[in-house]
Amino acid sequence: MKPVAGFVIAAIAAIALIPATAAAAGPDSLRQGYLVDTYGNNIVMSGTGLCWRDSDWTPALSLEPCDPTRTPVVAAVVPSPSPAVAPVAAPVKPPLPRKISFSGDVLFAFDQSVLKPEGKAALDELVHQLDGATYDTILATGHTDRFGSNAYNQKLAERRAHAVKDYLVSRNVQAGRIAAEGKGKTQPVTTTGDCRGAKSARVIACLQPDRRVDVEMNGTKPNTDLR
Repeated sequence: MKPVAGFVIAAIAAIALIPATAAAAGPDSLRQGYLVDTYGNNIVMSGTGLCWRDSDWTPALSLEPCDPTRTPVVAAVVPSPSPAVAPVAAPVKPPLPRKISFSGDVLFAFDQSVLKPEGKAALDELVHQLDGATYDTILATGHTDRFGSNAYNQKLAERRAHAVKDYLVSRNVQAGRIAAEGKGKTQPVTTTGDCRGAKSARVIACLQPDRRVDVEMNGTKPNTDLR
């Protein structure tokens, strides 16, 4: 009985030393990276079911069931945030000038007080500026050059100032807020040494800055009270 028992024990030990093999894994090209049996058909596996890798093995050579291929983790694509859009600021209306001087030669023909078309166009621009502006009163003041008597120039200056006032009223600027007056030739822009000589085309042109109508805006009022 002892010899038989010794034989059985030796046989069991020999079987334990024989490595397990996996099922056929297909062509040799599909078994690269793993140790195969002497026939080259099966991948050699350990007693615990692990495949034996050789020195050529890389993750790219992984085979089932030795090394289950891992599904690559795809990073979630996070959309780039949309660039912030800066709010568009409402256009700012430029402040209304306190005083505007209109050339008498633009508004009127020489020695006249009837508005010319280009004079009306200039006043239309003022009306546009008044739209949405705030003020208490508007004062139109007429001025002349030095030629002519004081009385004559005073009357001419007044007529021109009233012509400007009447036109603004015709454009729906409130009449009760506009006044007109004349200063004649008492407030020239040119000085005594300017424009020397008797009355001539050259001297008249030189005195052009004196012939004017000044329009001055005073105070402030809510826009609803303007027109």
